[in-house]
Amino acid sequence: MNLAILIKQYFPSYGDEITIDVFDEKNIYDVYQRVVGVLTQHIEIETTVLQAMSYCFYEILDNVLTHSNKELGTVITHYDPLNHILSFLVADDGIGVKASLSENVKFADISEPDALKICIKDTITDGKGMGFGLYSTSLLARDAGLRFEVRSGNHTMKVQDGEEVSEESDFWQGTIVYLQLATNKEINPAEVVANRTNVAAQYNETFLTDNDLEELW
Repeated sequence: MNLAILIKQYFPSYGDEITIDVFDEKNIYDVYQRVVGVLTQHIEIETTVLQAMSYCFYEILDNVLTHSNKELGTVITHYDPLNHILSFLVADDGIGVKASLSENVKFADISEPDALKICIKDTITDGKGMGFGLYSTSLLARDAGLRFEVRSGNHTMKVQDGEEVSEESDFWQGTIVYLQLATNKEINPAEVVANRTNVAAQYNETFLTDNDLEELW
């Protein structure tokens, strides 16, 4: 995987301020806890954003190991406290979105642009998962997102001002998911997951201390 290309295209101004982690099935939860745990220490970040982001972030990591036919993925993160912007990118060099969805007979003949457009819809899956991770991430992008992209093969799907735009892009073998969030905006995390799970409680129990919880309530 060419990290230099990813950094140049998605994090051109941040240099040494970014954090890069490589994950597999053995350390995925450790990487997840470390990234979210560090962000939890920034008290200026809106808690509701972290509650929703922590769920979506793990789902995207898990998508790599479940759908890419690869054993490794890479995550790059950056937090800009001055401008209240959190950016994270998860990438793999696997089979890509189109090939993955094509494993489901319903999408056997799907085009690459269409595959990218529908992969963020509810219950769209290759049959190996629930099809909820990218959908919930798209809802998070709707509520607090500044930039949301899914890139695979020769195309990129961008969500801009609520509109989904698919365009040709430089070839990427595998899949890239990039999300940039406004961390000072209060949102409803239950709406991000369509009330299917209690993400607020999950986050609070995992990352907040008893003192934090007392202050929260």
